Amino acid sequence: MTPKVLPELPPLALPAGKRVYFASDFHLGVPDAATSRERERRIVRWLDEAAKDAAAIYLVGDIFDFWFEYKHAIPRGFSRLQGKLAELTDGGLPITLFTGNHDMWMFGYFTQEMGIPVQRDPVTQRMGDKLFYIGHGDGLGPGDFAYKRLLKPVFNSRFTQWLFARLHPNLGIGLASKWSQRSRLQNGAADEKYFGEDEWLLVYCREIEKRRHHDYYVFGHRHLPLDVAVGPGSQYINLGEWVNYCSYGVYDGTTMALREYK
Repeated sequence: MTPKVLPELPPLALPAGKRVYFASDFHLGVPDAATSRERERRIVRWLDEAAKDAAAIYLVGDIFDFWFEYKHAIPRGFSRLQGKLAELTDGGLPITLFTGNHDMWMFGYFTQEMGIPVQRDPVTQRMGDKLFYIGHGDGLGPGDFAYKRLLKPVFNSRFTQWLFARLHPNLGIGLASKWSQRSRLQNGAADEKYFGEDEWLLVYCREIEKRRHHDYYVFGHRHLPLDVAVGPGSQYINLGEWVNYCSYGVYDGTTMALREYK
């Protein structure tokens, strides 16, 4: 996919003592209901702690291992997370949600019910005096041609979405959930490998950096926590995931760091 620099979102003010939090790839729903529910409780505890000094929270895709919004139905479960997000936004905390390759079929539910904007593509945003480039990361950089050329266009097609919506939720959500659980998270060792200079999102960041400088490139999708130099004064941060690492990013107005939630 050809790199492009997107228009900026409105700048985010960062008062003294406030921080910005980033997390991705919760993959709620796998590997089973009990394990997912315990992970959901952990995420809610993290949100409670982050909210104490957060200026904003960004959830950067694949929050759910599968998500599809019917006109009058959504996937069962995840009520603890939804309730916490509604509580935080009702209290005035800005939360931004990005779609990932597992939960791209978000439409108006989170915005209408919780006031959470949903971003489908990477965005550029200034926070304090730093410029961020934020996105889930699927379909970016070299490689992964089958997904970029076939699966992503099909899944993003309004006709495909219309067809899927014709299935009864019991059938549609059931079938899609089983397919989605073939996620590479089921093969955790495969995500331990770091590809060095050939990391496709690092290659993508360096292409973007040639066109415009960003202090931080923040992505999920890769499932491996990474903090790698893109160029002088520019870092690629991959947020990892919450099945194995429980890793997240925090920006304190000066630096961006990866942390692990214990």
